[in-house]
Amino acid sequence: MHIVIVDSSRVVLKVVAGLLEPHGHTVTVFTNSGEALDYVTQTGSVRVLITSLEVRPISGLELCWSARLLAESNRPLYVITMSSARNARNLAEALDSGADDFIEKPPGAEELHARLRAAERLTTMQSELIRLADTDPLTGLLNRRAFIKRVNEAAERVGTHGRMAAVLVDIDHFKRINDEHGHDVGDTAIQSVARELAADGIVGRLGGEEFAIVLPHRTMTEAEAVANRLRLVMEALRLRGARTPIRLTCSFGVSEWSEGDTVEGMIKRADIALYEAKTAGRNRVVSATTDLVLDRAG
Repeated sequence: MHIVIVDSSRVVLKVVAGLLEPHGHTVTVFTNSGEALDYVTQTGSVRVLITSLEVRPISGLELCWSARLLAESNRPLYVITMSSARNARNLAEALDSGADDFIEKPPGAEELHARLRAAERLTTMQSELIRLADTDPLTGLLNRRAFIKRVNEAAERVGTHGRMAAVLVDIDHFKRINDEHGHDVGDTAIQSVARELAADGIVGRLGGEEFAIVLPHRTMTEAEAVANRLRLVMEALRLRGARTPIRLTCSFGVSEWSEGDTVEGMIKRADIALYEAKTAGRNRVVSATTDLVLDRAG
């Protein structure tokens, strides 16, 4: 596991790291609790934070609280506080501030490794629960909620003046596939399309036979190229049927991030373009333009 240790004493850091590193753990140490918090915030691989209560400039209790907020934002993180003064008040304050466990300083090797085994069990379970909560069970793609969350995060990084594009995808005549070949074949169609989409950008299943791709730092032209390539890939797909292979096609709507935009607005414009692709005959790519949006809005 990746473990961060925070203590004002370099001697304590060396002792605790020396107990952990021979067991294969990746250990990063800090004497400055503010730097430690920044590192944990930016480094998603950290699974355990071990902090003394006596640290500065952020107190150990404040550090526990901040780490707990990180863990509550869909991230597995186990927090252990350590103090040379073990008493009921310290223990209660640490647990109330978001710590998962409390250990005396300096810790004994056997006790420390036992607590880390508990941390590994818990963070593994947290990771699985997060995965299940964010994943569409049929395709393994992001579900709608997780997709929108991930795209909003990307939009913050892109900024107001950055580039980003969206592609909405819908399987043509999906109801006919279900009606003529059965729901098992329909599920196979959804899974097959999902596999082809998974290589590009942030990909999610919005529901039914509809998918979305968001491409951070890509232009409308680049997104159109992605959509046209995928259209040909889908057209070449063959599903196993009872007598003959089953063909399918998809329609695509493309939109681009614009100044002052919202994620909802960008996806809505792609949805309008997708509607135009469906009504214009399917198996095609249509890009959102101001005129197209105004026409549909009217």
